[in-house]
Amino acid sequence: MVVGVGGLGSWVSELLVRAGVGRIRLADDDYVELTNIHRQAMYTESDAAARKLKIDAAAHRLREINCRVQIETFRTRMDRLTAERLMQDVDVVVDGTDNFETRFILNDCAMKLSKPWVFAGILGTRAQMMTVVPGKTPCLRCLMDAPPACTDGAFRRPGAVLGAAVAVAASFEATEAVKILSGHIDRINPYLLVFDVWSNFIRQIDVSTPRADCPCCVHKRFEFLDS
Repeated sequence: MVVGVGGLGSWVSELLVRAGVGRIRLADDDYVELTNIHRQAMYTESDAAARKLKIDAAAHRLREINCRVQIETFRTRMDRLTAERLMQDVDVVVDGTDNFETRFILNDCAMKLSKPWVFAGILGTRAQMMTVVPGKTPCLRCLMDAPPACTDGAFRRPGAVLGAAVAVAASFEATEAVKILSGHIDRINPYLLVFDVWSNFIRQIDVSTPRADCPCCVHKRFEFLDS
């Protein structure tokens, strides 16, 4: 399942379909806009002019790429009311969202349902990525207790993200998903990967041990999902 088919999600879904996944589920409720084109690989100016739903435009293109893949689309946002229904019968979830509030709900649901998921976030030319496997790796709440404050709207400004950085982060996400889907979960990256494509910076932060007092993956309190 790819949650959000914007910048990250459009790249990830195309890479997975080209790799031959048997079934892919897309969830999004947004429309294509002209400001999306520089970082969202799936869409064209004609999609923006027609105000197409991203899931409709994405599904059409993905079926043209590989007609053997089963494409499922859900015109909805991932929230506490939809998360379990959307995630309960998939093998891996890939984060294509643009806000931490949704990611914390996704993390709670993944821990509750024991679903591996791949997280990524981008701002400007800098990105971070981590694979979360319940019972094996730390979860998102091991790293931070709550969504970070963002008062200036930087995470939501279309011009704030370099398209090439999105493509690189999505490639890492898709590769991690392929490892899980192909039965090579032992090959996942055990680190929080942080990189900046503009300054040629890359760092791997060891997050191999869950936080002993994590309310989510250790104490099984799913506060963002249940609140």
